[in-house]
Amino acid sequence: MMPLRCRGSFAQALLSNSSPARLVPSISRISPSFSSPRRRFHPSPAPCAIRSQLLKDVGEGITEIQIIQWYVQEGAKIEEWKPLCQYQSDKAVDDITSRYDGVIKKLHFQADDTVPTGMALCDIDVDESKYPDENAPPPPAPEQVVAETPGVSVVAEAPPEPAVQATPPPSKYASLATPAVRGMLKELKVDILKVTGTGKDGRVLKEDVLRYVAERDATPASAAPSVFQPAQPALDISTPQTETTTPLTPIQSQMFKTMTRSLNIPHFLYADELNIRSLSSIRKKLASQRTEPLKLSYLPFIIKAVSLSLNSYPILNAKVDTTTNPNKPALIMRSNHNIGVAMDTPTGLLVPNIKNVQARSILDIAAELTRLSEVARAGKLTPADLNGGTITVSNIGNIGGTYVGPVIVPNEVAILGIGRAKTVPVFDEDGNVVKGEKVNFSWSADHRVVDGATMARMADKVRMYLEEPESMMLALR
Repeated sequence: MMPLRCRGSFAQALLSNSSPARLVPSISRISPSFSSPRRRFHPSPAPCAIRSQLLKDVGEGITEIQIIQWYVQEGAKIEEWKPLCQYQSDKAVDDITSRYDGVIKKLHFQADDTVPTGMALCDIDVDESKYPDENAPPPPAPEQVVAETPGVSVVAEAPPEPAVQATPPPSKYASLATPAVRGMLKELKVDILKVTGTGKDGRVLKEDVLRYVAERDATPASAAPSVFQPAQPALDISTPQTETTTPLTPIQSQMFKTMTRSLNIPHFLYADELNIRSLSSIRKKLASQRTEPLKLSYLPFIIKAVSLSLNSYPILNAKVDTTTNPNKPALIMRSNHNIGVAMDTPTGLLVPNIKNVQARSILDIAAELTRLSEVARAGKLTPADLNGGTITVSNIGNIGGTYVGPVIVPNEVAILGIGRAKTVPVFDEDGNVVKGEKVNFSWSADHRVVDGATMARMADKVRMYLEEPESMMLALR
């Protein structure tokens, strides 16, 4: 800064004054850029960046998912590890959690959309210092800053506006309904936002949709008919056929793929009839003596009988390996009996399996059946529940039917279909007619590796254990 020169009377007055004078230069002479004599400083906002939340590989060969609902909306805050959305894959329903703390900037997909793995689900505004870009090059070396003379203007910046936290009005992202119910909504042309859900957490149930449609289509009651009614118009049967294309649900898509692969397996069917009168008496006696509310049906006994029979015929617990050496197929023998149980759920057919049946008691099997059934109805089966099966049991008898031609699941060589039990007259050892209970078993086996004689012996072993339940005690380990 150049020294100030005092001129004229102002300089003389200063020199004549005995006390030291303090020079107050004009602000405009020193730094015209100053607009205020007082400097105000504000902290700079943290550097922000946009990070995309990618759909990672969820495992077990799943290549795409279907979004059921979003838990967040654009503009809302999200914390790390908090759920972003609920999805349904070919095998289970689960949540996807956030990898970042930040603010939702954009949702790339909506409810019911199908998302391939590797795609960006949403964009999140994050603190760049906390979540650096993994693909960004390293920052350059800092340059040496030369200090400048005073007078640099400091421009005050407005602090960043806080993210909107207010809950937006209800939208399709917050709507709770299973894919089956959503399909019904589309078919009936009903807006889910107009339906009041009575399920857990406001979930819209099938009954809610039917009730809404009934109220919507209801017409005012007509007046009492007069004595003479006009003739009804003739029924118009010339209405053209209408066709509507409906996409497959994830469960149906997986069943389509699985059953298509099963066509490569040459099936053969073996049917048998069992008298389960003794088993019925033992089951009722054991059920009446138990105090716990555990349902003891025929199925746990059947599953245990299958496991005991596999000890004698382990080939029916194996799988065919055609990938290691396509020119030389092989059998992979498996020690654990992971018996799958086909279950009818609101979203479709699912086949979870009971692990290590060979080491479980009948009560353990019944308890695991109850757990899997409850989880399946809630749509919460995990990949661990669904993978690793070695042989399958399908109980169609609880719905109806006598015989069935079950289709073998890939990576297995046999499946058992159970028909409905019925009371019939039978002859006892003395030739007297007594009441009996019959049930039909339908076996399917892979004829590439299992012959008819082996299947017949296996089925006969299972029949012996179930017609003479006390024989199971001799085979238990």
